[in-house]
Amino acid sequence: MSLSWNSLGPLLALGVPLALLLVGGVPTAWANARPRLLARLNEAMAWLAFALAIAAAVFGTLGGARTLTVASVALPAGLGDLSLTSYLNALTMMMLLLVSFVGVVVSRYSKNYLAGDPQQGRFHKWLALTLASILSLIVSGNLLLFALAWITTSLSLHQLLMFYKERPIAVLSAHKKFVASRISDASLLLAVVLIGSTLHTLEFDSLFQQMAAFQGDLPLSLQIASYLIVLSAALKSAQFPLHGWLLQVMEAPTPVSALLHAGIVNAGAFLVIRMSPILSHSTGALVALSLIGLVTLALASLVMLTQTSVKVSLAWSTTGQMGFMLLECGLGLYSLAMLHLMAHSLYKAHAFLASGSAVDAFRAPALRGAARAFDPLRLGAALVLGVLVSFGVGALFGVSWQAQTTLLVVGVILAVSMSQLVLQASAALGLAPAVAMAGGLSAVLCAAYFALHAGFDHLLLHAVLPVTASAQAAYAVLVPVVSAVFVALLLLQQYLQTANSGLRFRLYVHLYNGLYVDVYVTRLLQKLWPVPQTNTVALQGV
Repeated sequence: MSLSWNSLGPLLALGVPLALLLVGGVPTAWANARPRLLARLNEAMAWLAFALAIAAAVFGTLGGARTLTVASVALPAGLGDLSLTSYLNALTMMMLLLVSFVGVVVSRYSKNYLAGDPQQGRFHKWLALTLASILSLIVSGNLLLFALAWITTSLSLHQLLMFYKERPIAVLSAHKKFVASRISDASLLLAVVLIGSTLHTLEFDSLFQQMAAFQGDLPLSLQIASYLIVLSAALKSAQFPLHGWLLQVMEAPTPVSALLHAGIVNAGAFLVIRMSPILSHSTGALVALSLIGLVTLALASLVMLTQTSVKVSLAWSTTGQMGFMLLECGLGLYSLAMLHLMAHSLYKAHAFLASGSAVDAFRAPALRGAARAFDPLRLGAALVLGVLVSFGVGALFGVSWQAQTTLLVVGVILAVSMSQLVLQASAALGLAPAVAMAGGLSAVLCAAYFALHAGFDHLLLHAVLPVTASAQAAYAVLVPVVSAVFVALLLLQQYLQTANSGLRFRLYVHLYNGLYVDVYVTRLLQKLWPVPQTNTVALQGV
């Protein structure tokens, strides 16, 4: 290892997970014997990790991508090396700052939340190990080291999900997560072997350079590796049909839910963005990723409207948002996916940690508009206004809708979102005032969105590779399908919220149960890995 001024950024990044690893290495018995000390130590190390992340980002902005290799071991069969390497680029810096900040918030919240629990020390030990694992994954500059951190993150999280082992639902959700994670781990490890045997390197910096200069068709081994990466990312992000575990982890302490939904579940999208140099050459894998994300977000966005539990509704929201991110990645919109990831993480951490205040908010007095029947004309007018605003503002920001075909989906999604804003305003103010007020607000929101898009495009310019020209033929079919699905979702959501018919009530019941997909998964898992039931608690779907 040779140190220089240019190595300072990667060296500081390497210290971020090490700070929390010091707390995670404490024996469980010692931790439980000194719970308050460990809680304070965990919070202090979380703050130190955040400070180191800020310092690494400051020094990282002084140049391009940088690596620092501490140690290296050659692997057999020409697979490359397993190296303890820190890789610092724009993508690393953004994720490092985000996760270390969420770690501070969750650690501080947990200090009071778990106060008095007999296993408080054990909780902080595994919380620190989980944070250290996900931060190691982010700074890893070696693909095999990345995969090992990927596995360690899952195993550490399993201990947090099993914190209340006496709760059958907690055990069931942990079992589901464990099975999905092991399939995800095996897929990623096999992809690592295929990539190493083909390119003879596992260093991200070398992979990026080789794939940037790559021409022609992708070899079969890398095509298979691309599909395996898609499978691994989908399982990590709780995508259809193995999404049920994410809905039932509410039996774990609230800080675990916040960390999981705001940080760990985003690892699937991070994997895809990190591996964009290979995935961008595989049109089939990108299309498969898009379809998985589209099906998941369509189901989740409808089901979450029917839920009566705040946390379950938030869990369905997370599932849908993860599907949305993977859809953006599948369409080659990596910068938008990264913007989405950061915004969702911050929002969802706050939503879970503040979920206990939902009852107070519900009891607070509020002005509510009169209920309206389903009005296709009003809906059509709102959608037209949304299209005009979103596409008009995008054109002002220089978005070339013809040259960037996949951005048409972004325009449609923004139009659907703005039409929802107009519909809500018209319910309270009437259609004419709503057009003036909501139209102006929509223009401001669209301008902010496209400005952030341009900013993230600039930041990630040298951290990802764009999709190849061969993908455009597939996108010509995929873009209209995705756009039609979002418009259909708008119509169905309005129908569910306003219609008064027998069909609506039957559909509502089926959606409330998630179309029973997870019921069948639960029954199958119970046969393979049964969870003991108590006299007072029956497992859903069993």
